[in-house]
Amino acid sequence: MDLVWSDTSKFARWLEVELLATEGHAAAGVVPREAAEICRAKAPVADDAFLQRILDREAITDHDVAAFVDVTQDAINDPAGSWIHYGLTSSDVGDTALCWAMRDAADLMIEASTALLETLIGMAREHRDTVMIGRTHGIHAEPTTFGAKVALWALQVERDRTRLRTARDTVAVMKLSGAVGTYSNIPPEVEQFVGDALGLEPVPATQVVARDRHAEFLYACSSIAATCELMAVELRHLQRTEVREVQEGFKPGQKGSSAMPHKRNPISAETISGLARVVRSNLLAGLQDIALWHERDISHSSVERVILPDSSQLAYYMMRRLKRLLDGLVVMPERMQANLDASFGLVFSQPVLLSLVQGGKTRDEAYRIVQRNAMQAWDDGVAFRTLLEADDEVDNAMLDDAFDLRRSLSNLGLIFDQLDAVTI
Repeated sequence: MDLVWSDTSKFARWLEVELLATEGHAAAGVVPREAAEICRAKAPVADDAFLQRILDREAITDHDVAAFVDVTQDAINDPAGSWIHYGLTSSDVGDTALCWAMRDAADLMIEASTALLETLIGMAREHRDTVMIGRTHGIHAEPTTFGAKVALWALQVERDRTRLRTARDTVAVMKLSGAVGTYSNIPPEVEQFVGDALGLEPVPATQVVARDRHAEFLYACSSIAATCELMAVELRHLQRTEVREVQEGFKPGQKGSSAMPHKRNPISAETISGLARVVRSNLLAGLQDIALWHERDISHSSVERVILPDSSQLAYYMMRRLKRLLDGLVVMPERMQANLDASFGLVFSQPVLLSLVQGGKTRDEAYRIVQRNAMQAWDDGVAFRTLLEADDEVDNAMLDDAFDLRRSLSNLGLIFDQLDAVTI
């Protein structure tokens, strides 16, 4: 990902666009074929020295593309070099190369999402039957399994991968239609020639490619970042001392605190939570880049030089960091069971409620009976079932089924059917 967004890579892309455009012009009969061949043969190598020459020239021109064209023509050192940038405007080169970079960045993010998805699917299947308490509002609700929780994460990552693939196709475009996009000084067949060579689709444009495409790319980055944070926040909660159902890996020699030797903090999960804020913020800037003056201005340019590399870098990093976290995660089934049991069996309150309704009680009557006993269980620390068995309004015959953990989890297979349908 560093290579995708490096300045050297950017200028290498610019150079290839220029050379292909010259060759496209030659194929269209505009540029002498020999001149295009000379440009290709004598083209500079896009290395650090080339980059430095461009930067030195830009200090004079105060225009990056103009500096690049000057240095490229000087390096070719032949009258044929005058055909470089023929009929093009800066955005033809810059936007085509930028879309090329976004496409490559998207490919890397898709690879990372697939690797993360593989880890999640494996963990979900491993812990399919690892029982734990489900929580709503941070309070015990009903039993679930850790595998079901992870399976839902996996399904969300699969949706994000689909978004990344769609965004990849959206930005895999280009334009070589000249100033204001009218092809006034460049034949459309030259644009098609370059697009075919780069695997980018020519699209109608003003002087610039429409920025809703870039915003969609940024949304895909933001979406996967938000999904990573969803998992990270949950893992942070589950690592709290009072919960302690999972724990991040802790390597030999690692220290959790400079002051407290006992500390094992959820540093990876917290890092992911923080970085998600940056990626989401960049999306707003990308949306604001859509509205430009007339056929173009450059108010978007300075923004994109920050948010496009940063967002793809961070989304890529977050997925890889999260995968490492999950690969080393310590899951504690015994602690999960203990926490489930800690609420005195209150997690079965809804099955008891429904059993009372089936037995002829109105819903409000049943609710009040269950609530009365549940509150006493909390207040006195007494088993919920014990209190129900002593309640004259409760038919004890129905309690076995209501307190059957297998019944509570019997339909979780539907989630795993969805998971099994995911193609890696």
